[in-house]
Order: sequence, then C-alpha cells, then structure tokens
Amino acid sequence: MLDLKLVQKDPDRVRAALAARQASPKELERFLAVDEERRAIQRKTDELKSQRNAASQKVAQAKRSGEDAAELIAQLSQTSAKIKGLDEELKRLEEESHEILLGLPNIPHESTPVGASEEDNPVIDVWGEKPVFDFEVKDHHDLGIALGGLDFERAAKIAGARFAVTWGWASRLERALLNFMVDLHTSRHGYTEVTPPVIVNANALRGTGQLPKFEDDLFKLNHKDYYLIPTAEVPVTNLHAGEVLDEADLPRAYASPTQCYRSEAGSYGKDTRGLIRQHQFSKVELVRFVKPEDSYNELEKLRSHAEAVLQELNLHYRVVALCTGDIGFASARTYDLEVWLPGQDAYREISSCSNVEDFQARRADIRYKPAGQKKSAYVHTLNGSGLAVGRTMVAVMEQYQQADGSIRVPEALQPYMGGIEVVGQPTGT
Repeated sequence: MLDLKLVQKDPDRVRAALAARQASPKELERFLAVDEERRAIQRKTDELKSQRNAASQKVAQAKRSGEDAAELIAQLSQTSAKIKGLDEELKRLEEESHEILLGLPNIPHESTPVGASEEDNPVIDVWGEKPVFDFEVKDHHDLGIALGGLDFERAAKIAGARFAVTWGWASRLERALLNFMVDLHTSRHGYTEVTPPVIVNANALRGTGQLPKFEDDLFKLNHKDYYLIPTAEVPVTNLHAGEVLDEADLPRAYASPTQCYRSEAGSYGKDTRGLIRQHQFSKVELVRFVKPEDSYNELEKLRSHAEAVLQELNLHYRVVALCTGDIGFASARTYDLEVWLPGQDAYREISSCSNVEDFQARRADIRYKPAGQKKSAYVHTLNGSGLAVGRTMVAVMEQYQQADGSIRVPEALQPYMGGIEVVGQPTGT
C-alpha cells in the first residue's frame, strides 16, 4: 500500500507512476475526490465539536447560576446529533478511501526501465550457452508421455484441465529438485526453512497485495473466508504481520517449499500444453525482510541465490529487468530469470525476484525498531522463486534430452536421485 501522506501531498508523483505502468489514473482521482470530501466533513465536524464544547460550558454556567438551561440543552443535543451523523459519514469515507488505496499499485523504483509491455524488457545478463543437439528435439510434454512419466489424461479425469500426474522417475525428479533447492538455499545461502499453511485468510492476501485486486486469480474455499495460496510469499510474509522486529535480527531470510494453486483467470488458451501453466505446482519461495537502506543490495543477493540453482544445474538462462509497463502490482523493481526451453525454441520465466519496498509492510503492518530511534519504521520485503519446481523440471527434461529419448540427470541432482545418471527409456504411448 502506498503511503497515505504521499498520495495526499504529491499526487503528481503517483499520476506519473501510473502513467509509466500504463495504468489508468481513474482510481487515484476518485481517491483524491473522496479524500477532499472527507477533509471538508472533518473540518465541519471539528467546528461543531468546538461549538459543542462552548455550549457545554454555557449549560454548566447556567446551571450554576440557577438559570433555565433548557434551550441551551436542546441546542446542544441538536449539535451532538449532527456530529454523530458526520462521524458516521467520516467513517464511511475513510473506509472507502482505504479501499481505493489498497487498489493503487506500487511506485516503480527509478532504476526500473520505462516501457509499455514485456516487449520493452531489456536483457541484462545471459548465462551459459544454448545446448546443441544433433537430433530433432522434443518438448517436455512429448518426452514425458513417451517415457511414461507425465500423465495428463488421468489428471483430467481426476481434476480437469491444467493438472498433471507424475509417475516413477518424473515424481522422483520433481522431489529431487525440490530437496536440492531447499538444501542449497539453507546450507549455502543462510535461509531458514519454513513450511507454512497453504490455506490462508483474506487478511493475509490483502497484506501481500493479492486482494482485493486479484481475487479472480485465486482459488477460494467455500468453507469460511479461506483461500489456497498462489505462492508461499503470502503466508511467509504474513508470519510477521503486526510485529515489530529487532534491527539486529535483520535481514531475515526464509525458504519455503510448498504446493501453490492458481486459477489462471484470463489465461485460457495460453501454455495449455504440458507443465508450464498448471493450477497446482510446487515452488520453493524465498522471502527476505530487510532494512530499507539495504533493500536494493538485498535484491541483487536474492537474484544471485535464485540464479545459483540454474547454474548448479547447468541450465542456460537469461535475466531480464521488467519495465514499468510489465512490472507486478506490488513490485518496485523486478528481475525475471528466463530459462531456455529448446523444445519450444523460447525462453520462459522460471523465477521473478522483486523488491516491493514497504508496500507490503504497510498493508501487513510489519515494522522494525532502528537502533537509537524512538519510533519504529516499516521494513522492506523481497520475494522470489528459488525456483518453480515444475518449470525447472521442464528445463531439465528439454535441455538434457538425448537422441534415444532418455534424459540425463544433472550432476548436482544425482545424489538426490540415488546416483541415477539417466532416467527413462522410450515406452511409446
């Protein structure tokens, strides 16, 4: 959530940010109109309360003097009734302005490239070389079915479209990837492993910015006000909601392996083939709580941690900086890691690493106590996939495929696969 005082005092800065994001200023203008109405009513309320205080003193004085105070008391009652009505209107306007504020996106950092869409995202780094094949490559969908590891037909029978059943080697490979990622981040990068609930309440989703704007992208449960998490960023960030952290404890870094659930509203027709865009998928999420002055150095660190997974697996990828027209709702700056998928002849996102500054901390009320200062301040929060397990499996399958249709196991994963070096032998369909 944006700082209320910033929006009130410098709306031009917010307008410029919305324009850079290719977003309409309509909600900002509505907020300013509601806020001006609220201010006017607040002034009137303050004036009436002053009149009420003066009238109360006159009533008290009249009673002490033995005078008839009936008329004064009647006027005082009328003033109090007006104040009550205005207080109710103030409450309504405050709630409306807060709700509008929740729908305004974060202001992009000055280092975020200006652009209109993903076509304007600059490539800032490339790691490794594209694998070269002397045979016709397949995509992971065909490989997985031919090797008996991926089953989309039975998944559709059980649940519907955009689900997958993994068998044998594919299940083991997925588990190996998840365990490898968690071990890498905890042992090398210093993250604390945490396993949160995958069902959260609406407050948690408001705290990270998924609600109210993106409810259509969520799976809501019929039982109470519960949702399945779209990412572990939601429960992990909210672990410290309403808390004041000690400065000495910052940064705090958590690695969270969970199942994630997304309705993919509005994306039908996109990536329907295979594992790229599923309703249910595994991910290891990285979340960091940091001091504001450290947050952009911490973003580079977070990005390097996500990249380390790809480098250890020797998967060719590139890094792009999201432009203002493509950056996420809560983010001030984002890097996307895009892994090369030879079966699709394309780079595909496998991780987004974002600094959301104090945008989530304001919504979830997460603060810290700076040393030597009386007042607390909002932390900055960062998040990134380290990595999306299903998409990493896709990249391994496609980059490590062999001419006979089998798949080599990356050296870093072999200890997690019981020493197996190659998985799958073609079985047909």
